[in-house]
Amino acid sequence: MIKKEMIAMLLAGGQGSRLGVLTANIAKPAVSFGGKYRIIDFPLSNCINSGVDTVGVLTQYQPLRLNTHIGIGIPWDLDKNIGGVSILPPYEKNTSSEWYTGTANAIYQNLNYMENYNPDYVLILGGDHIYKMDYEVMLQFHKENKADITLATIPVPMEEASRFGVVITDEKKQILEFEEKPPKPRSNLASMGIYIFSWPVLKEALLTLKDQPGCDFGKHIIPYCHEKGQRIFAYEYNGYWKDVGTLGSYWESNMELIDLIPEFNLYEEFWKIYTKTEWIPPLFVSDEAVIDKAIVGDACEIHGEVHNSVIGSNVYIGPGVVVRNSIIMSSSRIGARTVIDKSIIAESVTIGNDVVLGIGDEVPNKLRPDIYGFGLVTVGEGSVIPGGVKIGKNTAISGETTPEDYPGGILESGESLLKAGDR
Repeated sequence: MIKKEMIAMLLAGGQGSRLGVLTANIAKPAVSFGGKYRIIDFPLSNCINSGVDTVGVLTQYQPLRLNTHIGIGIPWDLDKNIGGVSILPPYEKNTSSEWYTGTANAIYQNLNYMENYNPDYVLILGGDHIYKMDYEVMLQFHKENKADITLATIPVPMEEASRFGVVITDEKKQILEFEEKPPKPRSNLASMGIYIFSWPVLKEALLTLKDQPGCDFGKHIIPYCHEKGQRIFAYEYNGYWKDVGTLGSYWESNMELIDLIPEFNLYEEFWKIYTKTEWIPPLFVSDEAVIDKAIVGDACEIHGEVHNSVIGSNVYIGPGVVVRNSIIMSSSRIGARTVIDKSIIAESVTIGNDVVLGIGDEVPNKLRPDIYGFGLVTVGEGSVIPGGVKIGKNTAISGETTPEDYPGGILESGESLLKAGDR
């Protein structure tokens, strides 16, 4: 039998519904980030930088782009005969056929995969956070404390603690109590959804709770182990960590990359972020173009102005265009004299000439105020916006739109334009 000290199980099946039209046709971990990366590149790069060379990626919602991006794991040096990266979608068993119904249920359905490596430890990761972490240091902490389970935790402002699962520890960092999204938190140490389990402890808990509907780590597995008296410790992480689960936090963390001294540095030699890169031509900047404080990908053609923005690869920005405080993902085309303010434009979008995005006052979005806010214009993948129209703030557009979809040539602030099939 193959023997691995620690293997990683990366949960990448989430829809990311709070990202609205950005995840209509793509799993959240496959969403573009920082011009050339996808969100899943960060935990995968953390694994290889930490010496974890066996990673199971659990996929479910819209997995095609994610599977294509990961392939056999070459960019992360995870193309190995023993170990490496494996895509683990739900599959039909001889007794049942079921989707993954919770984070722990997904891991349970892959017991055979884990047993194959007979690990001492299993690292459980989410596929939707932006951060750099050395899991080797966390494993060392786990061993030193003779822990059964170690949770990665991060201090958050006390006023935000009610949004998280928080832990209460003693002076040795052993966890005494858990509170899931408490209205009046007694601690500001928030769980990051990153766990190291000693393998026998994880296996026993998964088998015992296998019939629990929607079995989840935070709600079921950890409380069960705590009640059994297992040794559970909190590993405190103090680096940059961003949950990009909302359009606001996704936009904000992209904008932070272009600060003069970015809090999250993509360019460190000793902790590289790896990704699948296409062989495409270099960037072209015309003599009338103006670019300041921006990340611009390969194969772009820039004729207009780009200020404080993140531009993916193979983007065309026409003459007279002004882009400010925006994210434009790969293979999008922006027509002449168009003005784009505080917008998120997904991949392969076409915007006509003389369009203005981000005008008017901030009005709550009528359809989904919980998703489309932050003063943003959000345009879904492959959408088409005709020339000459104006679009307000807190708006969402998806699909191939025509001039008739914009009464008086305007989509007012707070409105949504989601063509059939994109809802």
